[in-house]
Amino acid sequence: MGIRIESLELDLSKKIEIRKATIGVVGLGYVGLPLALQIVNKGFQVIGFDKDDEKISKLRSGDSYIADMSNAIIEKAVNEEKFEPTNDFSKLAYVDVIIICVPTPTTADGTPNISYIVDAANAVEQNMSSNTLIILESTTYPGTTEEIVKPILEKSNFVIGQDIFLAYSPERVDPGNLNFSVSNTPKVVGGISAACLEVSKHFYETVINTNVFAVTSPKVAEMEKLLENTFRQINIALVNELSQICHKMDVDVWEVIEAASTKPYGFMPFAPGPGVGGHCIPVDPKYLLWAGQQHGISATLIETADKINVSMPSFVVERLENYLNAQEKEIGDAEILVIGVTYKPDINDFRESPALHVIDKLKDKQCGLNVVDPFIETFTVGNYRFNTVSLTKELVQKADAVVILTNHTPIEYSLIDQYAALIFDTRNTHYLFKSENYYKL
Repeated sequence: MGIRIESLELDLSKKIEIRKATIGVVGLGYVGLPLALQIVNKGFQVIGFDKDDEKISKLRSGDSYIADMSNAIIEKAVNEEKFEPTNDFSKLAYVDVIIICVPTPTTADGTPNISYIVDAANAVEQNMSSNTLIILESTTYPGTTEEIVKPILEKSNFVIGQDIFLAYSPERVDPGNLNFSVSNTPKVVGGISAACLEVSKHFYETVINTNVFAVTSPKVAEMEKLLENTFRQINIALVNELSQICHKMDVDVWEVIEAASTKPYGFMPFAPGPGVGGHCIPVDPKYLLWAGQQHGISATLIETADKINVSMPSFVVERLENYLNAQEKEIGDAEILVIGVTYKPDINDFRESPALHVIDKLKDKQCGLNVVDPFIETFTVGNYRFNTVSLTKELVQKADAVVILTNHTPIEYSLIDQYAALIFDTRNTHYLFKSENYYKL
């Protein structure tokens, strides 16, 4: 099985316009896979590239590993030969547009790790043909496209802006969001040259259903992505710190936020929680922090916000321990039922989830632990592998405390409300509970 490649001597923009361009997506994770299927939906043939053999095998069988991407959509695209998942990067030679959507983690000391971008750029340089558009979507520090990717691609002796085209457009994927997806979320794009910008903007205008905003350079586009997520990190840190102050002052932080939200201007509500998770908020601001340090700027606000958010799992465990002590129960002797592992509700993504840090700290306290998450079967904390369990009346009755770390929709909260000895809710699902022993963050 393979996509049939049509050899057409056409201008790249024209090939995009008439849907004769073949699109390559490098990296088939939470960003690349939805993007690839959206492009298929717009009438293009797509080759998806990934080094993970298990992912490729699943996709070829029509199996999704992303909660909000159905098997049926993948199976249809594969069976109709509109989408070809492969680990054969030599097929990059047959595509007209290459979009790089690889991970960009940080190292142990918090500095950027762009090795996946470098590997992808090298694979592109070794296999691409002329008249190809290359777009980097991976979140990264400002300057990556121009200072790292561009020199790699130029090894091919193709002239960027004439023979090939290079641009940066930050991904804006929010797993589990039912209102905004790849198709209706505006795109930002910056090109290496005017020609690069023109063809990349035209491409996105063809594959999404909303606005494409052009900026003057890839560096601006890279910076605006870091601003998006650093904005969220700092505001979440603000309400997380506020929740600690409110607890000491016996004030309901949720009521404070609700009241502040009545102001029709100058305020945007953010919710406190057990920390921050996902790839974006715990990681992306570190790229901006590092970039500032390279130019002699100490971004103390960003660093402080990170420390506040990192402190929240300890705050959760401390609060739980106090509630148990009030019931004359030592946490080390307690049976704890944890609800939720993923970093947000109704998805199967637990990357950087604060729940993992809470569970790790509870494990250090030597308490008994059971974990319920309808979207996750197994996960690892440190060297310990957990298997999640189903929520039952007996499990709730056995527990000395139920801790809600992720407020998944399928959870039968009425069972918890009826039978739990103590409920500590870090996600403000309080409207569902009537128990006298209910506490919220």
